Amino acid sequence: MARFRGYGQFCPLAMAAESFAERWTPLILRELLYGHTRFNELKRGVPLMSPSLLSQRLKQLQFAGIVEKTRGADGGPEYRLTEAGEQLRPVVEGLAAWGLRWLQHQTPARNLDVALLMWDMRRNLRRDVVPGDRRAVIEFVFAGVPSPKRMWWLLFDDGDVDLCIKRPGFDVDLRVSTDVKTMTDVWMGQRKLNDAIDAGALQLDGARETCSLFRKCFDPHPLARMPAWPWPSLSPTQLANGADKADKNEAA
Repeated sequence: MARFRGYGQFCPLAMAAESFAERWTPLILRELLYGHTRFNELKRGVPLMSPSLLSQRLKQLQFAGIVEKTRGADGGPEYRLTEAGEQLRPVVEGLAAWGLRWLQHQTPARNLDVALLMWDMRRNLRRDVVPGDRRAVIEFVFAGVPSPKRMWWLLFDDGDVDLCIKRPGFDVDLRVSTDVKTMTDVWMGQRKLNDAIDAGALQLDGARETCSLFRKCFDPHPLARMPAWPWPSLSPTQLANGADKADKNEAA
């Protein structure tokens, strides 16, 4: 595969940006870092991306040595991060945390996507608070959303969570009624769950025990639980400067 045209600089940042900063690539890496390995799983995390473009980006990431294509247990193709790809985790998470801190409050209405919201909640909700021998169904009803995407179901069963776009065939234990913006704000830590409930922007309809279970499993998005800036980690240049100072002190 021919290498796409880059910046024409030897600067490591420019060279890294050629592989990392192309449109959609950071989001594909986000999905891979979440542990999604199948093409259709990756596609669910980037619903506005065409399958052909996703395939092209995956090939570019393979060419760059960031992703490798393997075969799963059933013989189907899987995409997994290489060591180089795994080392992009702090870059991806750091950029996401920066966006949450400085840009999330500016989210335009056109960026609110109920399908992506439910998919993101499904993969990040706490599973350990639901007993393994218990099945629980949470129904979400979003006001102002067209009928095909108005209702969603999360099915907790056998220690896992499935996202359903049709009624799963079991009794609903809890109904959550809200709108997409409120649910997104709560999920991303921009609004407290209790505040949304007290304001009537989000209603929980179910037994007290199930409501309590929902509050426990519904931690905000992991990025919203990160410590306040400055984070207790050092950049590579800070680490290098620290090593240089230590060498100078030893020499003295």
